[in-house]
Amino acid sequence: MNYLQELFQQLDLQSMGSAALRVIAVFLCLTIHETSHGLAAYLLGDPTAKSMHRLSLNPLRHIDWFGLAMMFFVGFGWAKPVPVDPRYFKDPKKGMAVTALAGPVSNLLLAAVLLIICRGMDLYASYSDGLFTFFMFLVDASVLSVGLGLFNLLPIPPLDGSKVLAAVLPDRAYYQLMRYERYGMLLLIVLSLMNVGGGLINQAIAAVWTGLYTLIF
Repeated sequence: MNYLQELFQQLDLQSMGSAALRVIAVFLCLTIHETSHGLAAYLLGDPTAKSMHRLSLNPLRHIDWFGLAMMFFVGFGWAKPVPVDPRYFKDPKKGMAVTALAGPVSNLLLAAVLLIICRGMDLYASYSDGLFTFFMFLVDASVLSVGLGLFNLLPIPPLDGSKVLAAVLPDRAYYQLMRYERYGMLLLIVLSLMNVGGGLINQAIAAVWTGLYTLIF
C-alpha cells in the first residue's frame, strides 16, 4: 500500500492531464476527418460507409490503435480507412477525388470553428483556470486539425492528396499511381524518421493556422 501511495505521489498529474487532452484532440480531429470522407461518398451515391456504420462521431469506429500510436511516437498516424466503392459514382475518379478532399477540408473547417469558439470565450467569458485550460485545448486542437488536413493533402499514396491528384491524371497514370499505394505508408514512415520535408510542412501548418487566427481574431 505504501508503495502505491509513493508511486501516485511521483506521478506528474499536469503532464498526464496534458496527454489526456492531446488524445482527445486527436480523436476529435481524426473522427471528423473520417466521418467527412464517408459522408461525402454517401452524398455522391455510395452507401458503403453508412452500411458499415462509419457515418458516426464515435471515435472508436474510426481509430486504428497502431496508427494512433504512430502519431505520438513518429509524428504522423492514421485512422481506419473509410470503405468507398467508386462503382457507385457517376465519375469514379472525380468521385474519389471529392471524397478524399472532404477529409482535409473538414479539418480546416474544424480548426476555424474551434478558433471561433476561442474568440467568443476571449470576448465574453470571465477568466478561470478551467476555462483557460479549455481555451488552450481548443487552440492545440485547431493546430492539430490544420496539421492533419495539410499532411493528408500530400500527393503520396495512400494520403488523400494522391486521390485528388489522380483525378487529373490520365487513366494509365492513375492506375500506375495506385499500384504503389501499399508502399506509400512505408515511404511516409521513412521520410518522417529521417525528418525529410518536416520543416516545410511545419511552415505550411504555421502559415495556414496564423492566417485563420488573424482572420478570426
